[in-house]
Amino acid sequence: MTAFHIRSFTPADTQGVIDLILSIQREEYGIDITAQDQPDLSEIPAFYRSGTGDFLVAEAKGRIVGTIAMKDIGADRVALRKMFVAAPRRGRKNGVAQALLNALLHLARERGVAEVLLGTTDAFLAAHRFYERNGFILVNADSLPSTFPRMAVDSCFYRLMLGARG
Repeated sequence: MTAFHIRSFTPADTQGVIDLILSIQREEYGIDITAQDQPDLSEIPAFYRSGTGDFLVAEAKGRIVGTIAMKDIGADRVALRKMFVAAPRRGRKNGVAQALLNALLHLARERGVAEVLLGTTDAFLAAHRFYERNGFILVNADSLPSTFPRMAVDSCFYRLMLGARG
């Protein structure tokens, strides 16, 4: 497998990000969703890069092979969003997902984020195991703050406490 690197999103990445995310959502998991159903994908800088938020990509040979984002939702919290990795790049031996999460959590800690929340679907079982291995705890939807951007397909919710800055 060729090497990859993690970097900040640039506007030139938009189509590669959309192509990766939609192919996984639609072709692999059969979720009936379009780019138009996800307006954040066409407005990544405006949607994700305010406050403590950010959007990172994994790139290999000029192609986007992974994404991860955090949306500032106030009170030193972020919502982890858009974590997707191309099928050939998944798994511990490839390390793309872990590298994306590590980079995002490093940024979150640097920016004083105390809590990371995320929503996912019941179908993403490998993702559930991945988040749990990384210290995320399953939480009830009722415990989420009102600022959490819940997606219609979200059915499982996780929390990771990062603690204070420093």
